[in-house]
Amino acid sequence: MGGALGAIAAPVAVPAALGAIGFTAGGITAGSMAASAMSAAAAANGGAITAGSAVAVAQSVGAAGLGIVGKCVGAAAGTCIGYSACTENCNNK
Repeated sequence: MGGALGAIAAPVAVPAALGAIGFTAGGITAGSMAASAMSAAAAANGGAITAGSAVAVAQSVGAAGLGIVGKCVGAAAGTCIGYSACTENCNNK
């Protein structure tokens, strides 16, 4: 049961969490954690954000959501986490 819940929740939770910290469809929110991350990444790279960097990927997912591969990876990770959590907590009653 935990694995199924994780598989459903993870692909929805990832974009929502990124939006909550400032990676949104309208761009990076001023004054947010995302803005701080972008500023640090730009400072470390001479003013540019490197394609494929964590900030670039987070903004892409925040703006457009997860693609099919991201949804599959998120569902698989959510399944593992949910199953592990349920196995630990459900079997120790």
